[in-house]
Amino acid sequence: MSIRLEVWGDYACFTRPEMKVERVSYDVMTPSAARGLLEAIYWHPGIRYSIDRIHVCAPIRTLNLRRNEVKSTISASAARTVMTRGSGALYLAASEDIQQRAALLLRDVHYVIEAHFDMTDQAAPSDNPGKFQDILKHRIQRGQFYHQPYLGCREFPARFQLCQTLPPCPQELLGKEVELGYMLWDMDYSDPENIAPLFFRAKLVDGVLHIPARDSGEVIG
Repeated sequence: MSIRLEVWGDYACFTRPEMKVERVSYDVMTPSAARGLLEAIYWHPGIRYSIDRIHVCAPIRTLNLRRNEVKSTISASAARTVMTRGSGALYLAASEDIQQRAALLLRDVHYVIEAHFDMTDQAAPSDNPGKFQDILKHRIQRGQFYHQPYLGCREFPARFQLCQTLPPCPQELLGKEVELGYMLWDMDYSDPENIAPLFFRAKLVDGVLHIPARDSGEVIG
């Protein structure tokens, strides 16, 4: 069953995985980010989303931003140790861990996500595609979600609605093929002990990013 979702926001960052320290965004939303956005609105173990196309409905604009961040995290093991001992620090001192990081972000983004979902073996006997599609559409129309949908990073919230009419493609992208290089397709969770990234060679044609299927031969690990 298919769905067409319109999303937009002030900022976005779909981080390239090869950038370890400073965040650099892909030029376009990635399929994994689109799937995560749909799952934020409606997730069920009985369905699995697949992204078919991403339409770019606003000019691709970037912004360089330098932010103060902390370089440390509190691990679960450290928390358990403090709880067991009954003493210790369960906080981060920003003044001690502060560091500046630069980020190359996207600004004023606007996309239409075309996707479909398939039933999984975890669906109940009473479940059917029409039921799930109705629930998803009703949640979108009411603005409901399990957690705030975001555009790559949690600090960049996404607004969304059902797409009734496809917005026009930006003039600068019409009639052009833009090579985007290798883009993250999604993560392969088939082996929980060895979760690996999957990539595909992305190309923007007339403002549309076509996403290959997992078994198409275009997706590589």
